[in-house]
Amino acid sequence: MDFRIIELPAFTAASSGADTHFDFSGESVLGKFDRYFSAIAPSPRDSFMPRDFLFFDPVHQGLVWWWALAEGMDDGGYERVAFDGGYYLCCHYRDGDEEAGDRLYREALDYIRDSRVFELDERPNHYTMGHIITPKAIAQAQGFSVMETFIPIKIREGESA
Repeated sequence: MDFRIIELPAFTAASSGADTHFDFSGESVLGKFDRYFSAIAPSPRDSFMPRDFLFFDPVHQGLVWWWALAEGMDDGGYERVAFDGGYYLCCHYRDGDEEAGDRLYREALDYIRDSRVFELDERPNHYTMGHIITPKAIAQAQGFSVMETFIPIKIREGESA
């Protein structure tokens, strides 16, 4: 198995809202949100976990970007949303290699479907998400980033952890 399973804690996030244009240019919804959270320098104790998560919202048919807020962080005037945390099956691939990303996603879904322990746990505000895991300095030095995909799962009824 080339996957890992993690637990994300509950948190409050600033949300970009849904962008149905899938546009990351400077003045777009996602571009402005990227500029907002990229200017935040978390304290050392708050910088150990991913803070930004990007996902497709099937209800609003758009990309949504979240920034997990720590106590005292400015929400930039963006809507605050509550995330209840949960288990995620994760895989990673070179950012931009959509063929590899799609293949790994399908393999992960097959693994979950065939599992006697886990099942998919997608629901409102609890969708498959992505996060660039490569530090900016490393990405600039090597010329690419690595994307991690987080697929929500839960323990099947009647099973134990």
